[in-house]
Amino acid sequence: MWNYSEKMMDHFRNPRNVGKLDNPDGEATVGSLACGDALKFQFKLGADGKIAEAKFQTFGCASAIASSSALTEMVIGKTLEEAAKITNQDIADYLGGLPPQKMHCSVMGREAMEAAIKNYRTGQNQDKNLEETILCTCYNVSENEVRRVITENSLTSVEEVTNFTKAGGGCGRCKGKIQAILNEINGARQ
Repeated sequence: MWNYSEKMMDHFRNPRNVGKLDNPDGEATVGSLACGDALKFQFKLGADGKIAEAKFQTFGCASAIASSSALTEMVIGKTLEEAAKITNQDIADYLGGLPPQKMHCSVMGREAMEAAIKNYRTGQNQDKNLEETILCTCYNVSENEVRRVITENSLTSVEEVTNFTKAGGGCGRCKGKIQAILNEINGARQ
């Protein structure tokens, strides 16, 4: 059994802002039902340019539901610039922490919000950046996402990267590439 905070359990048992918005200003879907987690995130802007409403639909575990619920509460009332600064660690901290093996749920939330903002700004409706190089084909995780998560969260091991992204958690063929990226990034930090 995972060790969850009371706030995390409250957001799981009583998720806020579940559902769909009619005519959202921004929306995106990230994850994949094939890998077990998927999240659709939508927002509407108010006349003041701030996020007036945010909704989500997710297929995933308790951590995915709670992270998505927390994200919607965190972005309401913020400008897009302010919302874009929310990190996966901010989502986890808002919930009182997440087990290391469940950090990928907060990453998924940040990815969905980022994609929804990008779709709003570009007028597109892409769920995933198709131009990115996929590092982990089992879980459809890009090399850019692995690099970003390593850098933003100061990760040092393949196991940590798997906890945050699921990359390396399937067949394992990408573990060598993940280690090479870790060596490159952490070597540059020294």
